[in-house]
Amino acid sequence: MFKKILIANRGEIAVRIIRACREMGIHTVTVCSAADRHCLHAKISDETICIGPPSVTESYLNMDAVIEAAKISGAEAVHPGFGFLSENADFAQKCIDNGLVFIGPTPRAIRALGDKAAAKQSMKNAGVPVIPGSDGAVKDLYEAYEIADRIGYPVMVKAAAGGGGKGIRRVDRKEDLEAAVTAASAEARSFFGDPSLYMEKLIVDPKHIEFQILADKFGNVVHLGERDCSLQRRNQKVLEETPSPIMTRTLRERMGRAAVAAAITCGYTNAGTIEFLVDSDRNFYFMEMNTRIQVEHPITEEVTGIDLIKAQISIADGKRLSFTQEDIQIKGHSIECRINAENPELNFRPSPGTIQSLHLPGGPGIRIDSAIYQGYTIPPYYDSMIAKLIVHAATRTEALAKMKRALAEFIVDGVDTNIDFQLSLIRDPVICSGEYDNGYLTRKLSQK
Repeated sequence: MFKKILIANRGEIAVRIIRACREMGIHTVTVCSAADRHCLHAKISDETICIGPPSVTESYLNMDAVIEAAKISGAEAVHPGFGFLSENADFAQKCIDNGLVFIGPTPRAIRALGDKAAAKQSMKNAGVPVIPGSDGAVKDLYEAYEIADRIGYPVMVKAAAGGGGKGIRRVDRKEDLEAAVTAASAEARSFFGDPSLYMEKLIVDPKHIEFQILADKFGNVVHLGERDCSLQRRNQKVLEETPSPIMTRTLRERMGRAAVAAAITCGYTNAGTIEFLVDSDRNFYFMEMNTRIQVEHPITEEVTGIDLIKAQISIADGKRLSFTQEDIQIKGHSIECRINAENPELNFRPSPGTIQSLHLPGGPGIRIDSAIYQGYTIPPYYDSMIAKLIVHAATRTEALAKMKRALAEFIVDGVDTNIDFQLSLIRDPVICSGEYDNGYLTRKLSQK
């Protein structure tokens, strides 16, 4: 097993990886920007190396600085967490070229799945249902019009190299297509350095269901059930739960087989997530594959008892999966609320600042993944998520009650948060019924 791992990330996910490494007896090295010298991950890791100023391009996205930190520290492997360089094939290759193990899939797999249009074609070849649309990147505006006329409006225009809700536009009418293509392409170029787009038929009011997979280097691939990520705002997930309220045993088996087939087709190894859209008739369609650990991975851990970070590290170290598909059982229900430093009353404006006082909820079935502490100053340079509140209970009804109680106990003074907003969601009758869809939160907020 590795003796020392460098964690190429910050905040909550860096702390999460440190904890897994500690339990495995692995020495940890973290990197930090100048703005993060007092962040929890920098305080509790065995070693910390400052790699640049606050700007992400000069620190957490600086591949050379991260690699140099790994080499100086004597780390044998690099865990990228999520975001930043986690789905960057060039970074994964750079790690390998410098004698470091990249804790994730191969650079080839990252490239193949990072191009959303190419990934869609691979899924079609594997027999995985895909959303009707372009067969690859759209060549020009004329082809965009032809595709939209063929599949019918509304359509979605999406960045081929995208993710995180960037470079996406909905088009309901032919008259709006040119403006949407221009805007999405410009945004794609700005965020991903690649202006290419692909198009899909818009599945109206779907469920967003993703399947967690693990794959070792010996061809063993399993899925760990689904997560329902349909509560989203501006294509960003707000609350996730597992099992999905719409799931049946038959549907889970069908989608699970498709997820495993998708991973096998791509020669995938390590942890990954296959994302699907499910329509009102329970037809499901491949949307994309995320080649990293997900923000919402804790709820899968809660219902399966499998530590996904430890599994990632073991797979990267060349170990076989210690369980088969038959060994995996889904027990109980788990919900995760993303706690952000933002003001929902002011269009969710970020709220950096110093945490004056803090009280974290506790009790049976309560888990908090976070890097905040009393006196910590949240910097203005990074994502506004400051904690993930996770509950686990025997039933969905009990999990909802537990989440209500935990949110009511969660106190953060000094900055604005979305805790009360999350509490309003947990009390919402539609959400409590499980009958919400991908557009429900957008519709709810537009009525205010």
